[in-house]
Amino acid sequence: MLSVEEARERIAGHARLTAVERLPLERCAGRVPAAFWVMAGIDVPPFDNSAMDGYAVRAADTPGELPLVGEVAAGAAELPIVAPGTATRILTGAPLPPGADSVVPQELATEADGVVRLPAAVARTHIRTRGEDTRAGDRVELAREPLSAAGLAVLASLGIAELEVRRRPRVALLSTGDELAPVGARLRPGQIHDANAVSLAAAVADAGGEAVPLPVAGDDAETVRQRVSTGVAQGDLLVVSGGVSVGRHDHLRDVIESLGTLDFWRIAVQPGKPLAFGRVGDRPVIGLPGNPVSALVTFELFVRPLLRRMLGMQGDGRLHLRARAAQRIAKHLDRRAYLRVVLTPEGDGWVAHSAGGQGSAQLRGMAAANGLLVIPEGADAAEPGTLYDAVLFGEIR
Repeated sequence: MLSVEEARERIAGHARLTAVERLPLERCAGRVPAAFWVMAGIDVPPFDNSAMDGYAVRAADTPGELPLVGEVAAGAAELPIVAPGTATRILTGAPLPPGADSVVPQELATEADGVVRLPAAVARTHIRTRGEDTRAGDRVELAREPLSAAGLAVLASLGIAELEVRRRPRVALLSTGDELAPVGARLRPGQIHDANAVSLAAAVADAGGEAVPLPVAGDDAETVRQRVSTGVAQGDLLVVSGGVSVGRHDHLRDVIESLGTLDFWRIAVQPGKPLAFGRVGDRPVIGLPGNPVSALVTFELFVRPLLRRMLGMQGDGRLHLRARAAQRIAKHLDRRAYLRVVLTPEGDGWVAHSAGGQGSAQLRGMAAANGLLVIPEGADAAEPGTLYDAVLFGEIR
């Protein structure tokens, strides 16, 4: 059986960058920029402006009583001149009028009968100077991560209306098994709802991809073959859940070998030992276990990093830390376990509490978890008080 690191390395070697597309900036939230930087075409801010509601003055005229010569609002095109010994009322964001070098906040002044009284001397302050954020000609770096609201604001402030981003990887999703029924359908005896179709589509979206759902394939080799052929034609990557073990009705490995090449199919990991990876044509195919917890954990470990690599990003985008186990949690001796836990900060470190049942079909524990506690090979349990590696994938509680 391969180690987690060996499997990741083999899978990553088959990642291909997705194509570039140009989108309006308002559609770029969560998208990954294709370029490393953009050139600023303007100063930001483009002019000196007031950071406060107050009075534009010359610092040398304070303290004192100054006659008001007008008002400047945000967006004003015509500006009064602040001559020596005068003041102008000014609003936040308004251009600083000629002659002024300071803004006195209105709460520090008293206005009456067209005169403003400034009881204290002021320094040159409360002014946002031209180009203090960005200068025209600056290289503005773009992180190889999904664009955040703040990142989009920077680009918008520069007047950039469109941006080249990586196309979302299209991930064809196939669930296999005679027992599967669509979510919401009335279950016949022996059937279960296809939770993987919903959960893996959500995991694809969270990793930056676009899910392409395929009809469920029953436990029939020819049907699986047809669905796999369709999936590799429609997606940049095909992810199959179920049918990868050694049962009489597990056909995926044989199908991959008949249509392309199978690289490996077992990993020393818990949950998720039966995981297959291969290629059909130039498309990677990853076969995840059918048990829903195993499918989600192995997606996190192997598919998520692959999708990020296809977008030009590195790693899994998760916070990796060290946490102390709060209680004993049993595991398989010869496999590395990824236990579902609730990670909470405590003191100067982190504590990991079991999120519930650790069985590969116990979804409620997976849903309650916000992280994975990594217990190495050779241990038969997480021991209370012992520090282990952990991966935070959810909200801190």
